[in-house]
Amino acid sequence: MQDHQLFNRPLVEKYDRPGPRYTSYPTAPQFHAAFAEDDYRAAAQRSNGAAVPKPLSVYVHIPFCKSLCYYCACNKIITHNTERAAEYLAWLQQEIRVQGALFDETRRMTQLHLGGGTPTYLSNAQLGELMASLDDAFHFAPPEEREFSLEVDPRTVTPEQIHELRALGFNRLSFGVQDFDLDVQKAVNRVQSEEDVISLMHAAREAGFESISVDLIYGLPLQTVASFDTTLDKIIALRPDRIATYSYAHLPELFKAQRLIRPEDMPPPERKLELLELTIRRLTEAGYVYIGMDHFALPEDELTLARENGTLQRNFQGYSTHADCDMIGLGITSIGKVGDTYSQNVKETAQYQHRLQEGRLGVFRGYRLSDDDRLRRDVINALMCHNRIDFAAIEAEHGIVFRDYFADALSELQEMADDGLLAIHEAEIELLPAGRLMMRNAAMAFDAYLAHSKGRYSRTV
Repeated sequence: MQDHQLFNRPLVEKYDRPGPRYTSYPTAPQFHAAFAEDDYRAAAQRSNGAAVPKPLSVYVHIPFCKSLCYYCACNKIITHNTERAAEYLAWLQQEIRVQGALFDETRRMTQLHLGGGTPTYLSNAQLGELMASLDDAFHFAPPEEREFSLEVDPRTVTPEQIHELRALGFNRLSFGVQDFDLDVQKAVNRVQSEEDVISLMHAAREAGFESISVDLIYGLPLQTVASFDTTLDKIIALRPDRIATYSYAHLPELFKAQRLIRPEDMPPPERKLELLELTIRRLTEAGYVYIGMDHFALPEDELTLARENGTLQRNFQGYSTHADCDMIGLGITSIGKVGDTYSQNVKETAQYQHRLQEGRLGVFRGYRLSDDDRLRRDVINALMCHNRIDFAAIEAEHGIVFRDYFADALSELQEMADDGLLAIHEAEIELLPAGRLMMRNAAMAFDAYLAHSKGRYSRTV
C-alpha cells in the first residue's frame, strides 16, 4: 500500500486527539478494586470448565533497569543492586506456583512474553530458573506450537548470550533501538552503538530465532527528519521481521523521568507528523506491510499472514496470532485476561511480597465483562484487526440488530465517512486506506465508557 493512501496530513491533524489503544475493552481505567482475588480464582475455575479450555499465555514483568531512559513511562526500578532482582525472582517463583495451581494440568502454555523494565537485567542463569518454574507450573506446549518472546535492551547482552536465550526456549526477540542518532541518544540517556545492535541481530539469526522485531520512537528530543531518515536507512538494511514505531508522548507532569529532557530540545508538533509521514513512506517503500497502529511487518511474517487470512487478534502486548488464550499476568503491575475477566497485580514490590508471603495472589483490581462489553470488544477488535465490521457476523454471535444497537455509533462515524476515512455499507463498515491511521478514532465511537472515563491517553496518531 502506498504511503499517500495511508497519510493525509490535513485529516491526520484533524483527528489527532487523545484516545485508548484498545489492547483491551473495556480499557484499564474501568478496572476496579471490587474485583478481588476470589473473583480471579472463580474466573480460573470457570475457564478450566469450558467445553474447550483455552491454551495459556503468560506475561512476566521484570521491572529492573540499570539506567534511566528519560522518555520511559513504564513501571521500572532503577538499580545496580542485583540482589534485588534475585529477591524479586524468588517471589515471582512463589507467584508462579500459586497461579499454576489454579489451572488444569491438561492445559498447555503456548505463548510467553517477558517485558519490563529490562528482562535481560536477569542473568541467563536466572532466566533459566524462571523458565523451569514456568514449565513446572504451566506445562509448555511442544516447541513448534510456542511463541516465546522477550524484550532485549542491546546494552545488556552479548551475542553469546543471545545464543543462550535461544537455548532456553525463546524463539522471538524484540530489540529496543529507538534511534541510532548519538545526539538523540544522549538527550534521552540511552546511548547504544549501531555496531552492537547489528552484531546482536546477526547472532539472533544465527541462533535460529523465528522472529526479530525492532522498536523505534519518533518525536524524541533533537530528532529531525534527516536524522530519523538515517536511522530508518540502517533499520531497513537490517531487515527485521517486524518494526514497531511508537509516538513519544511527552508528559513530564505525569512521569518524573521526562522532566530530565530539556524542553528546548523537544521537536515541534508538526515535526512529529513529518516523522510519521517519513516512517510510513520509507517502510512501505521497503516492502513492509502496515499492520495497524504502530506496527509494520514483512509480507511473509505471521502477523501479515494473519491479517490477510482474518485470524489477527489483539491482546495486552498488541497485535498477536495467539491472542485467543487465557492470559496470566505475573509480577508487579502485570495485567491478565482469564475467561470473561481482566485483572491487574499490585504496583509496589512491598505489597507484592506481602501478599505472596500470605499465600495470596498479587491481584488487586480487575473487571468482569458484561454481555454489552463482550459485544463491543468484538466490534472494536474486528475494526482494529481486520479493518472491517461484518454486521451479520456480529448479529449472529450476539443476537442483536447491528444498525439498531449501534445507531449512535453509526451516526458518530458519519463524519469519518464524509472525510473518506471509512465507508458505511449496507452490511459492513470498512476502514479505508486513508483511515487506517485513525482506526483508534473509529473504535472510540463504540466505546460506551469513553465519555465518562478519567483515563489519560496517548494521542491517536
